[in-house]
Amino acid sequence: MMAAGAVAIGFAPIGLRLSAFEPQATAFWRFAFALPIIAAVIWASGGKIGKPSAMALLAGTFFGLDIAFWHASLVMTSVANATFLVNLGNAAVGLIAWIALGERPSRIWPFALCAAVVGALLLSRGAASGNESALAGDLLATLAAVMVGLYLFFAKLARRSMGGMHVLFWSTAATFVVSAAATMVKGEAIIPPQPDWFLWPLALAIVAHVLGQGLIVAGVGRTPSALGGLLLLIQPVAGALVAWPLFGEVLTQVQLAGCVLVLFGVWLAGRR
Repeated sequence: MMAAGAVAIGFAPIGLRLSAFEPQATAFWRFAFALPIIAAVIWASGGKIGKPSAMALLAGTFFGLDIAFWHASLVMTSVANATFLVNLGNAAVGLIAWIALGERPSRIWPFALCAAVVGALLLSRGAASGNESALAGDLLATLAAVMVGLYLFFAKLARRSMGGMHVLFWSTAATFVVSAAATMVKGEAIIPPQPDWFLWPLALAIVAHVLGQGLIVAGVGRTPSALGGLLLLIQPVAGALVAWPLFGEVLTQVQLAGCVLVLFGVWLAGRR
């Protein structure tokens, strides 16, 4: 579930680039569309939306900050670079769970982590232009990495007492509030001049959030944090491969070797 979710959220930067809205307004409508869809899924399966948990709300708050920083970075640096940096938070979640929850990873995990992170680094090598705007984008993506690590950690804690879709609903509600605040701070317009502007935020809501984050939140409750964090490093591979034909961000042989290393690290981490 986490691997499939990682592939789905790999399309998030693509949807952002194609959206007619500005970055924060795109996030606002993404979560505005996702919230009723998640509620409908819960009701259709015979469930009811209960009271929120503090852990789910905290997870959503950190995810909202992650999206705010990441969306800002994606228009300042390349898809591969921004996605690599933010995914350092995914890689670090195993260390956080080891220290805070006592989830000791397998002996092979440090080697798998090194392989996957080096692969992600090679994937991003040479992608940024090296100018001031790209460096600022890299800094924002690094801040997003801290937020996404905290998001996964608190989502895992929330899954101890709630089902995956219920955690996703309440975390999305918190994320929506953060995205609304970020949109107002940036002064971005949320009312489109024509209805077709809603197409890409709606696609992001369905593919990247309801499907992608839904699978991740469901999977994080059943998967060791150390392995789950590495599984999410599939995201930059998927994002970079899709961005290649769409935006002309051609992957070099070094970057393709990085893709192979990421997948090798994920495979190694999953071995018993």
